[in-house]
Parts: sequence; structure tokens; C-alpha cells
Amino acid sequence: MKLELIVQHKQDAMQAEELGADRLELVSAIQEGGLTPSFGMMKSVIESVHIPVQVMIRPHSNNFFYKEAEFEVICEDIKALQSLQCNRIVFGALNEDRTINEQMLAKLIELFPNLDITFHRAFDEVTDIDTAYKTLAKYQHHVKRILTSGGKANCEAGKEQLAKLVALSQQVQGPVVMPGSGLTPDNIAEINQTTKAEQYHFGKAIREKESFAHPISAKAVEKVRQVLQERNI
Repeated sequence: MKLELIVQHKQDAMQAEELGADRLELVSAIQEGGLTPSFGMMKSVIESVHIPVQVMIRPHSNNFFYKEAEFEVICEDIKALQSLQCNRIVFGALNEDRTINEQMLAKLIELFPNLDITFHRAFDEVTDIDTAYKTLAKYQHHVKRILTSGGKANCEAGKEQLAKLVALSQQVQGPVVMPGSGLTPDNIAEINQTTKAEQYHFGKAIREKESFAHPISAKAVEKVRQVLQERNI
């Protein structure tokens, strides 16, 4: 079982590692759903922890459709990240018909063949979840995991679809399905029992006052970790 936490800066990252997070997702502009952090922030966070850091690569929050000029920005951000000896990104791109932008994904992998990719919740906006999963499974050597709420507003609403996706991932041995959005210390046990997922992604629900303006709550993280540890036994 792995626990991934969203962080925004060095202090967040160090606290998350100390509290037992297995992996971090580094973002900026969380109020916009998470955008690419600055180079300085990437460097500060990556150099402050020993656990893996997945860095959001998302140039704007308008949609998940990217033009050529925006793709060039994405590539420059990845080059900057790789100069820090980090190849882990959180990325997602769709075509305007809401299918996976396979052409862009393949081009990124061609340009940066050592990428470790989490395909983010752009996945939840596709027209057909199963087809989208099977498309991403073709790139499983690079797309290691998919962050999703099962195509619904949150994991509570999408738990049945998440369970089907987890089963599909095991069947085809494709990218790990990582539930995220709306997970809380109070509902993780039920969602874990339903979905049988092995990795979970938490945001504001493990913060003091459930706000990104406040630090991570040691009590909330411990409650989540206890649930996941019980599942491991």
C-alpha cells in the first residue's frame, strides 16, 4: 500500500515525509487544480526529501487540450525538471473529442524516454473510461499510474467504477489505478474495501482545517495509515 500526498513547498514536503508519506505530488496553484511549479520550487522540494516526488506538468487550467506552443512549454518544463535528476511527472492531455491525446503522449515519451508518468485526472473527463485505460496501458512502461475518481466528481461517487478499473489493471497488468479526489480519513476504509486499490492520493482532507492554507495534520495522516496498514495485514 502506498500513500501519496499533495505538497506545495519544501516545508510541506519535509512534513509529509516525516509523517510517513510514500510519495509526493508537487504542484503550484492548487486552487486551479494544480499547475507546474517554478524551477526554484522543484529544486527546493526535490532536494529536501528522500522519497519520490512526482511533479505536476500542466501549463494552464483552462482545459486539457494543448496546442503546439503549449507542448513546447511542457517540454521545456520537463527539461528543467530532468536537470534536477528527476524524471517523475504528473501529466494528462486529451483530444477535443475527449479521448486520450495519444499522439502527444507518444511524442513526450519519444523525447524523454526515461519518464515516469502519473496520468492525472484529465482521465476523468474522457468519454469512455475503459477505452481510455486500455489506451494508456499501451504505454505502461512510462505511464506507471493513473490518478482518478472513476470518472465521477469524487472517489465516493466513483468507487464502483474504481473497483472495475482496479480489476482491469490487474487483468491486463497495466498502469496502477490510484484513487484520488474526495478521499478522507473517514471514508478511506470503505473506499479501500470497495476498490481494493493499492495506492491512494490525498489532498486537503489530511490538512488542518481541511485547507491547503494550513499544515498537514499528523492525526489525519496517522488515521489513514492505520487503515492502509490493517489492509496489508
